[in-house]
Amino acid sequence: MSETPNPIQVQKYLGGIDYPASKETILESARDAGADDNVLQALEAIPEGDYDAPTAVSSAISDAS
Repeated sequence: MSETPNPIQVQKYLGGIDYPASKETILESARDAGADDNVLQALEAIPEGDYDAPTAVSSAISDAS
């Protein structure tokens, strides 16, 4: 996998998401916001489930890398 994006890179594509949000919702929102491949790969690697806040998404990315 490419270099893990930092949380700021990821969060700029996740604005406007209502939490809790599923992995699929997070991925769709990032795609719609024009996230680059590096960010999308990182989000695709997180476990299925609901995330209750942006920090939970960032933690899951760190854990998955």
